[in-house]
Parts: sequence; structure tokens; C-alpha cells
Amino acid sequence: MDEKIKFEIEFPIHASPQLLYQYISTPSGLSEWFSDNVNSRGELFTFIWDDSEEQAKLLSKKSGERVKFRWMADEEEGSLCYFEVRIQVDEITKDVSLMVTDFADEDEVEEAKMLWENQIADLKQVLGSA
Repeated sequence: MDEKIKFEIEFPIHASPQLLYQYISTPSGLSEWFSDNVNSRGELFTFIWDDSEEQAKLLSKKSGERVKFRWMADEEEGSLCYFEVRIQVDEITKDVSLMVTDFADEDEVEEAKMLWENQIADLKQVLGSA
């Protein structure tokens, strides 16, 4: 299997870090913008879209700061890929950004970035900060 390429994108967002954290770390928050529905049992999250579902394991989270998941399909392949959504606050301007770290095959990086851009646009819509 080819190695996936790690990429990071920054999305400036007008919302409080506390509010954002609810949207990136809870099943109800994630189902508002990331997928149609999200269920969780402990650290196993099931993301549901139209007629498909994917499971991801919550690798780590830090309250008010970040969440990190690994898709179970990657876990089963022994892949160390993950996706992380991190809230970053500029110490001087207090501007808030979401930093997304993810992995994709070389020929799918642009597509993956576009997918994140669409997802974050949905999140901004939900937050009223679009």
C-alpha cells in the first residue's frame, strides 16, 4: 500500500473555542456538520452518511482544544493515519482557527482538502459565522 500524505489546513472561524469544541467532540455536534448522523459507544464513533457508515476510534481529545480520530479501516490495515481537528487561538488577536490534519493518497490530497473545505463551510453555516 502506498504511503498516505499528511496535510494540514487552517480555517479561520468566528466562534468561541468552547462552542467549537462541542461541535468537534460530541456526536450531536458532529452530526450537525460532519456527517448525517453520529453515534458513539465509548471511544468508538460511527459516522453515517446517506447509505454508508464509517467507524472511527477516538484516539485522544483535550477539552476545549482538539480531537483526534482514526478510521477503523485504517486501524485494521495497521495504518497510523488519523484526522485531527484542533482549535487554535491567536494569543494577540484572539482570532480563532480550526486546524485540520488529515492524510490522503497522493492523487487524492486536493480532493480531501476540498471535502474538508465543504465540511467546515457547513460548520460555519451551523455556527452562523459563514
